[in-house]
This record gives sequence, C-alpha cells and structure tokens, in this order.
Amino acid sequence: MTVYIRVIGSIDLIKLQSTLDLLTDWASKWQLQLSVDKCFILNLGKLQCDVALHIDRNRLPVVQIRRDSGLTVCSDLAPAVHIDQIVAKAHQRANNILRCFVSRDLQSLTRDFTTYVRPYLKQGIDHIEQVQKRFSKRLRGLSNYTYENRLKLLNLTSLELRRLRNDLAWCYRIVFGLTVVGYKNRNGRLS
Repeated sequence: MTVYIRVIGSIDLIKLQSTLDLLTDWASKWQLQLSVDKCFILNLGKLQCDVALHIDRNRLPVVQIRRDSGLTVCSDLAPAVHIDQIVAKAHQRANNILRCFVSRDLQSLTRDFTTYVRPYLKQGIDHIEQVQKRFSKRLRGLSNYTYENRLKLLNLTSLELRRLRNDLAWCYRIVFGLTVVGYKNRNGRLS
C-alpha cells in the first residue's frame, strides 16, 4: 500500500501521521501484521520533510531512492536510475543469448536479440542504443565493422530510426484523418 500526501504545512504532516495511526489501528483490529521494515518516506520535490513519522512506534526512514510498483523512483523524479537498471538487465539478457545458445547463426541470434532484449523507450536512448551496439559488435565476424555497417549486415535499424519511423507513421495517420485525435468537450463529445 502506498500513501501519498502533498505537504504544504505542519497540518499536512499531522494528517499524514493520523492516517498512519488509523492504518495501524485497522491492522491491529483485523489481526494483520504490517511490514514496517518495508515502509519509508520518500520526499518528492524541493521541500524536504524532516519530521519523524512513525508506524506503531517505529520511526520511518527517509530515503532518496526506492523501488515502488516496478519503478525505481528518485526524490527528484529523474528517470536516470531506472533507465540504468533497465540497461543493465538488457546487457545481462544479451550476454545470456551469446552465452547460452550453441548456434552462431547471425539471423537466429539477431531474432533472439530483437525478441528478448531490444526495448522501445524514448528516455536514455544513448544508453539503450549502447546495448544493441555492444551486442552486434560481439557477434562473430562483426567486431571490426562500424555500428552502421553492422546494422546493415544484420538488417536492423537503430532504435532512434525505429522511433522516428513510428512518429512519422503517426503523423501520416493524423494528417490524413486515419486516426482520431482530439479532446472531449463539456458535453463529452470528441472535438
């Protein structure tokens, strides 16, 4: 469970502590154990909350980075840490493909890479593109070629070009009325 509150003044902190107390009482009433060791305070934005909040007399630690609902969230909401983790996983998967498959057939390895590794994200494109660069360089016989030549030999495109093509396809659909773009007005109709 996640509890969020916008803190403007001390009243908001009192409300938050009251909510935590009510949660503790509710769990006690229903004989449920709260995992207090998994609870924390993550300040978002410039205002830092240094007030001691607690659950069942256990002070909650203030953290700068935490994983929540599958995302790594930083106090400044920058995506860099999350992207670095994604890139590290992608490198691991690419390495596993090269290590685990006996076949050295370039088409099979490339198909495995595009299926299991190649992400489609806008943020951190240089880091993510680096995974594809490194993977293609490690394929037998391709290490001396430039990245562009390796892509041609493998019949692949850069992630940047893939994104550009997708953007152009959407622009075409919008310009020629092949997709509905608009917003709902007060009557609930698409304008």
